[in-house]
Amino acid sequence: MLAVRLNRENFEYDIQALLKSFYPEEPLRIITPASREQEIREGEREWSVQVEEPTVRMWLAERVVEWRCEEEGGFKDCFKRFFYRCLVESTGRELPWGNLTGIRPTKLAYAMLEEGKQDQEIIEELRNTHYVNQEKCELSIDIARRERELLSGIHYQGGYSLYIGIPFCPSTCLYCSFTSYPIAAHRQRVDQYIDCVIREMEFVSRQYGDKVLDTVYIGGGTPTTLEPEQLDRLLCNLKTLFDFSTVQEFTVEAGRADSITREKLEVLRRHGVGRISVNPQTMKQETLDIIGRGATVAQVLEAYRLAREVGFDNINMDLILGLPGETEDDVQRTIDQVISLAPDSLTVHSLAIKRASRLNQWIQEHGIETLRNTDETMAIAEAGARALDMHPYYLYRQKNMSGNFENVGYAREGKFGLYNILIMEEVQTVVALGAGAITKRVYPDGRIERCENVKEVAQYIERIGEMIERKRVLFTD
Repeated sequence: MLAVRLNRENFEYDIQALLKSFYPEEPLRIITPASREQEIREGEREWSVQVEEPTVRMWLAERVVEWRCEEEGGFKDCFKRFFYRCLVESTGRELPWGNLTGIRPTKLAYAMLEEGKQDQEIIEELRNTHYVNQEKCELSIDIARRERELLSGIHYQGGYSLYIGIPFCPSTCLYCSFTSYPIAAHRQRVDQYIDCVIREMEFVSRQYGDKVLDTVYIGGGTPTTLEPEQLDRLLCNLKTLFDFSTVQEFTVEAGRADSITREKLEVLRRHGVGRISVNPQTMKQETLDIIGRGATVAQVLEAYRLAREVGFDNINMDLILGLPGETEDDVQRTIDQVISLAPDSLTVHSLAIKRASRLNQWIQEHGIETLRNTDETMAIAEAGARALDMHPYYLYRQKNMSGNFENVGYAREGKFGLYNILIMEEVQTVVALGAGAITKRVYPDGRIERCENVKEVAQYIERIGEMIERKRVLFTD
């Protein structure tokens, strides 16, 4: 275990994010003046970072480094560059995204394109300021340019998007940290939950009745854990309360194949849902068993076939690279099967190790070396997307990602997911309903204010009036 003693607050996140990127297998503890436990534990290696602007002194293993900030930019940005360079020197390797630790790296390229900068200027800025490698620079620019084009028809100020969260799943996957609840244990409360979501819908439809609704996304959890009649009731109310004549995209994340039936798909289709997901994550049955996915490969194939039969012509599939025990050959076999199915879009995730997931315990028992995401596996997925005539159109990163890579959405022309771009770029208000949902109001000056719904289903039901009041306060100018 590595313990880093830091004499200043507000530097912990950057230090931790970079150290975990370089040393993903090593437990890490940051000790600050406010830490309850100050002593070094048995078995810990101690590093020390003393920040006294404009100077930093660091004791890293056997090395002592002193640095004075004489670069352009704020002190904290200079510190991140310096700390990154020290870690490169210590480990002998560089990270594909350099010292970028945020989840939205394309926002930088997007902003520079808006300023009128040319590609080479953007590349130089990303490389010199953040040490992003050439390939990721070019990917960021490609995606940012495509995003600008796709969002050209979005109503930024006079419009909004709507998210509805259904926090129930057939089971919780090994890697998952999302707000989700086993449907079997909550079946008796689902109708109450839908009642409360409808109450939120009624409030928003009144409050935002003069605004243009651009996209609607129903996610989770797994929305198709609802019974057909429950889905029908939810969607009937949704279509009655909101004007769908302006909606450019209506998505339901069906996701888990073990929750998908023909009757549910027919309900979605009847209510005008245009885009759905059927998410295998992998086509290797042994891996699905390890991660507790529930759905078998055979069920994924059947759910996909049913969706096509019912008439869906915009189907997304999610994959995760770096799952326990998977090799490059396993990823190639999954991609080959996906190519044979020919979905309309493909979202390629790099496994993220979340603190709230059961994956942490699995790693302790089996070792982090079993999670392998490499340049080769990323290239295999990209080649598969190209073989399907897809283009990258959105990208985001998460903490503790396998291989320090990224999540990329690929799609064919005309099948790009607008909501996915909007939620990442944060350029339009997204009103979010349901347990654990977070509403983001985007103001004309780019400022963002948020209000959160409580995560626990019972609390959401009991406090629905408070959830609506939170939105009323946020929406009041």
